[in-house]
Amino acid sequence: MQVHSFLHDDTETYTHVLADAKQKLCAIIDPVLDFDPKAGSTATDSVDEVIEFVREQEWELVYIIETHAHADHLSAAIHVKVTLGGKLVIGKYITEVQKIFKQIYNFDTSFRTDASQFDILTDEETVLTLGDIKITVMHVPGHTPADMAYVATDNEKQAVFTGDTIFAPDVGTARCDFPGGDAATLYHSIQKLLALDEDTMMYLCHDYPSQGRKHCPSTTVAAQRQGNIHVKDGINEAEFVQMRERRDATLEMPRLIIPSVQVNIDAGHLPEPEDNGVRYLKVPLNALS
Repeated sequence: MQVHSFLHDDTETYTHVLADAKQKLCAIIDPVLDFDPKAGSTATDSVDEVIEFVREQEWELVYIIETHAHADHLSAAIHVKVTLGGKLVIGKYITEVQKIFKQIYNFDTSFRTDASQFDILTDEETVLTLGDIKITVMHVPGHTPADMAYVATDNEKQAVFTGDTIFAPDVGTARCDFPGGDAATLYHSIQKLLALDEDTMMYLCHDYPSQGRKHCPSTTVAAQRQGNIHVKDGINEAEFVQMRERRDATLEMPRLIIPSVQVNIDAGHLPEPEDNGVRYLKVPLNALS
C-alpha cells in the first residue's frame, strides 16, 4: 500500500492517492477544483498535478472517493473522471444532504436527490477492493449526516481516510453546526475511529497547523488518543458536546460554502450553461446563519 498526499494551499485541503503499486491500481480521495470567488473563475491546475502523478506511475484509477459533500472547496471529481476514468464513490446518506440543500438553494424538480449523480454509494461496512487492498467503509456522521471514513488494509499496514471528522491533534475536530450536523453524533463517530489499532495511520482531509508547524497530511490513532485537544482519552461526551457547541457558535461560515455545497451535492457538476453560454451559481441570501 502506498499513499501520496497533495496539499491544496488555498483551502488547506489534502487530496490523497491510495495505491496498490504492484498491481498498478489506485484511488483518488477528495480531489479539489481551484476556485477564485472574487472572479468567479475555476481552474484545474492543482488537481492536474495529481492526475499527472498518477499518469507518471502508469496506474489505473479505479475509484474517486468523496468522504462527504465538502463545504470549503469545490470538488474536481468530474474533471478527474473525464480525464482518468474511475467510479465516483460517496456515502449513501448524501441523499439527506441533497434534500436539505435542495430546499436552501430552491433547486427545481430537475435536481436529483437520490444520489444517482454518483456511481457507487457506500454504507457502514461496505467493502471496496483495490488490488490487494481492502477498503472498509465506516459511517461517521456528525459534521454532516453523510460523512464516511475509508479504512484501507493490506498485509502490511492499515490506514484510514477520515474526511472532516477529526483533524491533527493540535487542531481538534470538525464543526457540527451545518444543517444536519450534531456534536454528540460526531463524538460517537470519532470513538469508532479511535478504536482502530493505535498504529493505524490517519490521513486528514484538512490541516490548519498552529503557529510554527508545517502542514502535515497524517497522524496516528495513538497520537490522537494521547493528544487531540478535543477528544483525547479522558474527555467524555458531555465535555466534548459543550466544547464543540460553544466553539461552533463563534465560527464564521466557511469562505466557499455557498458555491461549494451546490456543486458538491451534484457530484462536482457545475451548473449547466444558460442560453448565453455562461454558467451561474446561486447565492441564497440570509438562508445560512
